[in-house]
Amino acid sequence: MPERVSLVDRIQQDLTAAMKAKDADRTSALRMAKAALVNREIEKKAPLDDAEAARVLQGLVRQREDSVFQFRKANRPELVQKEEKEITLLKSYLPAEASEADIQAAVEKAVAETGAASLKDMGKAMKAAMAALEAQGKPADGRKVSDAMRKRLGG
Repeated sequence: MPERVSLVDRIQQDLTAAMKAKDADRTSALRMAKAALVNREIEKKAPLDDAEAARVLQGLVRQREDSVFQFRKANRPELVQKEEKEITLLKSYLPAEASEADIQAAVEKAVAETGAASLKDMGKAMKAAMAALEAQGKPADGRKVSDAMRKRLGG
């Protein structure tokens, strides 16, 4: 059985392949991702595991989504298109996100476990819900979980 390649190594290999293929857009996006991963590694002073690398990439996706929103407001379709391509590329390295049903189930389970009854208890319940989703290997956007939790707790 071949050894599983880490996320950081896979990005490096794909960056090399993109450079050889002279694919400028892909090379640019992968360089940006690699730089963010290396910066995080330097901050941590240790190599990143796949979960940490995925968190860094999720942060990059979130930044790109915010940029798309801003570019749409400024009526810059060419920049929107570029950012959306980068989002698609970055998401290809991330594990499948949790579905709405998964998020709802995690929220219900967290509320039951923590006994959360109002928005005052949202912090404890959010922590439990995010941990449950991570344990399932289905990362979720904190905003989506937060929205579902607010609805559940009557916010």
